[in-house]
Amino acid sequence: MSRLSIVLLAMLPLTASADVTLAPLFTDHAVLQRDKPVPVWGRAAPGEKVTVTFRDQTAQATAGPDGRWGVRLKPLKPGAPAPLIASGRNTVKIEDIVVGEVWVCSGQSNMEFRVWGPPGDVYRVNDADAEVAAGNHPLIRHFKVERVVAASPSESVHGSWVVCSPETVGQFTAVGYFFARELSAKLGVPVGLINSTWGGTAIESWMNDDALKSAPAFAVVDERWAKALENWPAKVAADKAAHAAQDKEEAEARAAGPEKLADYLKNRPWLPPPPCPTSPDAPRSLFNGMIHPLIPYGIRGVLWYQGESNDSRPGEYHALFVAMIKGWRGAWGGGDFPFLWVQLHNWKTGDPSGLGWTQLREAQTQALSLPHTGMAVAIDIGDPANIHPRNKQDVGRRLALVAEHVAYRLPGPWCGPRFESARSAGSSMRVQMDPAGGALAARGGALTGFAVAGADRRFFPAAARIEGVTIVVSAPEVAAPVAVRYAWKDAPEAGLFNSAGLPAAPFRSDSW
Repeated sequence: MSRLSIVLLAMLPLTASADVTLAPLFTDHAVLQRDKPVPVWGRAAPGEKVTVTFRDQTAQATAGPDGRWGVRLKPLKPGAPAPLIASGRNTVKIEDIVVGEVWVCSGQSNMEFRVWGPPGDVYRVNDADAEVAAGNHPLIRHFKVERVVAASPSESVHGSWVVCSPETVGQFTAVGYFFARELSAKLGVPVGLINSTWGGTAIESWMNDDALKSAPAFAVVDERWAKALENWPAKVAADKAAHAAQDKEEAEARAAGPEKLADYLKNRPWLPPPPCPTSPDAPRSLFNGMIHPLIPYGIRGVLWYQGESNDSRPGEYHALFVAMIKGWRGAWGGGDFPFLWVQLHNWKTGDPSGLGWTQLREAQTQALSLPHTGMAVAIDIGDPANIHPRNKQDVGRRLALVAEHVAYRLPGPWCGPRFESARSAGSSMRVQMDPAGGALAARGGALTGFAVAGADRRFFPAAARIEGVTIVVSAPEVAAPVAVRYAWKDAPEAGLFNSAGLPAAPFRSDSW
């Protein structure tokens, strides 16, 4: 048996079935990844010969003693929809299978965020009704992974591929949908989205065991979780009391009229559930339950939007994020596939320091040191008053631009100006930038968002002007600046763009 067959067989449950079955991702309307070998796997009676047919290809495998079987189709090109058939003692046929680009969409609530919800719903994009009405894109398909927590790697998921239409698009991941709409139009091929998301979850939940054991420093993750589980009954009781108090406040606001109710609902704090052994906050739990069962389905790459739930520990995030990316790539066994993410948007977090999200954004930027990675900057398109901004159109569009560069090597601007270096120049700092598309530009006239500091490390807002690919920054309070920062707040003023209309990511020249 080949190494690939062994890997594929290991992806399935241990219980055997007499009937030939396909793994859960193989349903009607599925999208298969083009230009790569395509793993197909399933279950059958032990020793049963299984034949898989798609278009003009046929591949065969024999189910092992535990009933697992797997084959690999040769790289495919896009073309007309066709059935995929797996046959042995019985025959399984799935219809309307297309070949194109497959992306896993994962993370927390801003990736989970749907295209449409009723008025007032948290999940409802700008112009939601119009977007739904225009959502007739049959070559975009969406597979929503049902939420599952697992203490050990699971072998199955629940969900089905859904064709994009005005009747279905409202439940798609909004960021993924707007990404797919751009990409499908640009490439002229089907795009499949595998939506594996869970709002309010930390990165530790999405990491596999190998990643969490890859550095001694990560031991704190399990130690912290063990501490969180202490005195669980008392925490459950406190949670019930907090929700009861909140229900009473809501009832009082409702009795006071629609305006009071709307104001209360807008400002009501979210009460995270107390940790428990089956919580999605458990380290590894969502990788085990919602990512592992997808492996080794053929994909082009991953879209990631997460970090909000790690803002209290931004110093840990860079190492965890890098380990997670490496862990997913290693588990899939497909090399360094593209891994793209959204940098945290602008939001007034309420953190007195104003730096929790700022430092986490820096950690996200640092992860670009990994090969075949890319980041969409969103500090100008969020909503400072809403952790769930409704403008998901521009987020998806920017991710598509990043994908065009990282995954497809297409020409054209794809990111904003990038910081290269800074040096003192008398009473100013001179900041060297890579415009990354055209020329440097100030949105709205004045170039905002800069601050400088002297040797005393006290930063003051600074005036800035563009000179070619250099920015000259100074502040009257700082006679001899030695450090410069840009957009270094949770919800910054951020005016630095390039002529392609793409924003610079926050940066700093110091390491204080």
